[in-house]
Amino acid sequence: MTTKTSVGKWGFWAFVAVLAGAVLYLAVRPDPVWVDLATVSRGALEVSIDEEGKTRVKDRYLISSPVAGYLHRVPNEVGDRVSPGQLLTEVDPMPASVLDARSRAEAEARVAVARSALNSTRQKVAAAQAEADLARKELARLRSLSADRFVSEDRLEQAVSAADRANAILRSARFDEEVMTHELKAARTRLEVSAARSSGNGNVERVSVRSPVEGAVLGVVRKSEGVIQAGEPILEVGDPSALEVEVDVLSFDAVNLSPGIPVRLTGWGGQVLEGRVRRVEPVGFEDISALGVEEQRVKVVADIVSPTGEWSTLGDGYRVDASFILWSGEDVLIVPTSAIFDHNGGQAVFVADNDVARLVPVTTGRSNGLHTVITEGVAAGGMVIRHPDSEIFDGARIRER
Repeated sequence: MTTKTSVGKWGFWAFVAVLAGAVLYLAVRPDPVWVDLATVSRGALEVSIDEEGKTRVKDRYLISSPVAGYLHRVPNEVGDRVSPGQLLTEVDPMPASVLDARSRAEAEARVAVARSALNSTRQKVAAAQAEADLARKELARLRSLSADRFVSEDRLEQAVSAADRANAILRSARFDEEVMTHELKAARTRLEVSAARSSGNGNVERVSVRSPVEGAVLGVVRKSEGVIQAGEPILEVGDPSALEVEVDVLSFDAVNLSPGIPVRLTGWGGQVLEGRVRRVEPVGFEDISALGVEEQRVKVVADIVSPTGEWSTLGDGYRVDASFILWSGEDVLIVPTSAIFDHNGGQAVFVADNDVARLVPVTTGRSNGLHTVITEGVAAGGMVIRHPDSEIFDGARIRER
């Protein structure tokens, strides 16, 4: 009886000790860490650079005035169709200036001077004409006498020379008369033809301004008529059906772009369009972001390769969202990038195994910032911990939120 009582006591105290140890373990063990889990899955992944761009006409023609003159009003409006050689406007010669009182008095005096000079020249012409007539008569008389040998040869030659000299003086006087006539006409024109007295009649030499290409008017720089200088722009034309997309890309991203990279164009109000990079400009420029941060950017030009009918409503200067596709995979193993962290010179994830975190090294591939390709380490269907912190370690108890 005593032996049985002793064994019972020992058994009781052993049970009490085990129960106390269990209670103590439950009391001191750490609580499970609350975590966010994500599923390792297979699917498509795309790595791209997304920026905002705008459309522009490939070939733009800024039409300017070929001469200085008076521009006619431009009848065309933005969007009007034009054809090669179509008359757009005309440029007249510069209109005459208005004469003030002093200029008009000076012009009247020049007319009087020119008229007096012409009268003086006409008197000289009359005197030269008389001298020429006298020399001609004298030559005729001496020639009649020379037939009967009453005049010497020397005397006859002197008469011929005198007649020639008189005729030359007469011709010179008549040329002077023509010059004075033109000078009088010019002085009268200066006086009579001015902007104040111009009647607007008569033929005017006009220079036509014509369209060089088939297309439409993209902008009217000068609409109203008026005086215009040579080289001053009038309007801009181009073919709106030949569009390209211009995108300002951060220089950090531009180094990954090259001609031929596909571009997806969205956010313009229509269906998704396909494009292709044509040129990455080798010169960057400084720009200020919306947050006031200085950025170095590079212009990238892409062609739209989708059928024209799909973007016929697009015009010059329209906004588009451009996604440059650097890499894409159709069936790859992906996990959230937030689940991956650096570990022992490589990368790893925490996998949830029956409410316990297990550290698993992984080999990663391409990443688009949100998701990353896993080439080795985990399998599809597994659960990984997102945003692991310092409370999580290999073997830690976890609980999903």
